[in-house]
Amino acid sequence: MEQPVVVIVVAVVAVSLAAVLLTRLVRSRLVLGTTEDQTTYRILHTTSLASPELRAGLSAGADKAVRHLRELLATPAMALTDGDGVVTWDGVGANLHVHDVRRHAARALDGNTDVLGPPAVECNRLDCPVRHAVAAALTTDDRVAGALIAYTSARPSAGLVRAVEEVARFVSGQLELAEFDRERAKLAEAEIRALRAQISPHFIYNALGAIASYVRTDPEHARELLLEFADFTRYSFRRHGDFTTLAEELRSIERYLTLEKARFGDRLSVTLRVAPEVLPVAVPFLCLQPLVENAVRHGLEGRADPGHITIIAEDAGNEALISIDDDGVGMDPDLARSLLTGDGAGDRVGVGNVDERLRAVFGDEYGLVIETAHGAGTKVSLRVPKYRPGVHAT
Repeated sequence: MEQPVVVIVVAVVAVSLAAVLLTRLVRSRLVLGTTEDQTTYRILHTTSLASPELRAGLSAGADKAVRHLRELLATPAMALTDGDGVVTWDGVGANLHVHDVRRHAARALDGNTDVLGPPAVECNRLDCPVRHAVAAALTTDDRVAGALIAYTSARPSAGLVRAVEEVARFVSGQLELAEFDRERAKLAEAEIRALRAQISPHFIYNALGAIASYVRTDPEHARELLLEFADFTRYSFRRHGDFTTLAEELRSIERYLTLEKARFGDRLSVTLRVAPEVLPVAVPFLCLQPLVENAVRHGLEGRADPGHITIIAEDAGNEALISIDDDGVGMDPDLARSLLTGDGAGDRVGVGNVDERLRAVFGDEYGLVIETAHGAGTKVSLRVPKYRPGVHAT
């Protein structure tokens, strides 16, 4: 009488295990999708891993990228070349074939896809995993920059040849983006150099003149001013980093204003009001100092009575609101508009440059706003997002 009970218990356990396994299988399929979905995910994920490495350029990122590219094609070996020679090899057979890569890439470097086999791909071992190859050109700006060679043990199918060509096109696109990044970096550096060149030479002469005037009467103050001048020039002419923190930019402005107050004395007064929450915000390097210099040069110079500059940086949720306001002579609103478009004939320091850089980094809605009129002073305002991907102070 006990045997049926045991059978029933075993059956219940088996059904329970089957239910658990089925539940796990269903959950797995819900999470991972169909086989096609899983394959698509794998391809996209592998591609995403290769992209940032290739964006560093063929010579800089090839070693890491080639592993992901070979995984995409599922070939035993792969090589990348530039116009000068082998950049990298990944997979088996490097000791047997790496010296022949340039010869294998010859037709690809002429812009043609090439399918190679024995004797072009030589191997004396019977178990050699590499006997055939597909070579495709890598191009940037309509010129051949290198070649991608995928190696196989058997003659490649037409599908593999097309896949190699598609991967080569993907690599070419990433290399073009890398070239674009390099050109953009060069342009940004050129804009910074232009802005540095616009930092008025007469400010430097006047600052040194003001320092010299204190050498005999107040040598300690002259020493302090000289240190401020050294720190200001060191910051303004530093050679690394497209971005800085708002705190660093404001500290440089304080140094600049200390030097200007040494020259103007009581004729120049400054109010600085900054919310602590916005001090770590990343901003383009030298985006505020030119605006403050304009406020001094064009707002206060040439007038006998005292002038006042107000600098405010406020916390506004996801953004920092910054303004530089002077009570100086002001200007024609049409001139202000022309300065922003780059059409102005005036000598205002870097207004168009700063506006263009802000828009390029954060978007068109983040340009400068200028409020001014003759005799009414000038207020320059800007907004900066607290976080933007790719924008980091260095």
